[in-house]
Amino acid sequence: MYVDGFNLYYGSLKGRPYKWLNLEKMCELLLGRFDVQRIRYFTALVKERPDNLHAPVRQQAYLRALGTLPSVEVHYGSFLTKPTRMMLANPPSSGPRTVEVVKTEEKGSDVNLATYLLVDAFRDDAEAFAVVSNDSDLTEPIRIVRHELGKVVGLLNPQPVQSQRLLTCRPTFSRQIRAGVLGASQFPPRVVDGTGAVIRKPGEW
Repeated sequence: MYVDGFNLYYGSLKGRPYKWLNLEKMCELLLGRFDVQRIRYFTALVKERPDNLHAPVRQQAYLRALGTLPSVEVHYGSFLTKPTRMMLANPPSSGPRTVEVVKTEEKGSDVNLATYLLVDAFRDDAEAFAVVSNDSDLTEPIRIVRHELGKVVGLLNPQPVQSQRLLTCRPTFSRQIRAGVLGASQFPPRVVDGTGAVIRKPGEW
């Protein structure tokens, strides 16, 4: 399993009560006929913002909870936050036509995911591979694994609408990640790690 963390978050979790997500349980429900041996989770460490000061604390709690799952490996990209000037969509007839905004951008996760997917497939690490993402940038690496290496490759879509470009890679199967699966795949409110430390679900979640 290859999980694009930000694509999953913005597609299925943001603004919904499913953020305390147990990836092993989700994979078990979505891929019941497969024996899931490894879940690679691709993300980046977020930074606090004036409108969201506690985001890093919540994310660290979640990453610690994921650390209790034996099959999960976390791979990090980078998260950039910077002010930038952008054009107004509907500029006034007089006055400024641009506005300065705080732009956040996650870098590296799609490249990391594609790299590990290809390397694992070349090594023949598994009989089947599944990708949790709707990022059309992954079309070519998935196509190579599916059609040039002849592997079973599934797409698990976290977004409301499936990318038609991504489907051109012709995966072995494609499934939608629905609310019922997410709701049934939550960690308990208190998770205990290997040292006996208690990890609590963030109150805002």
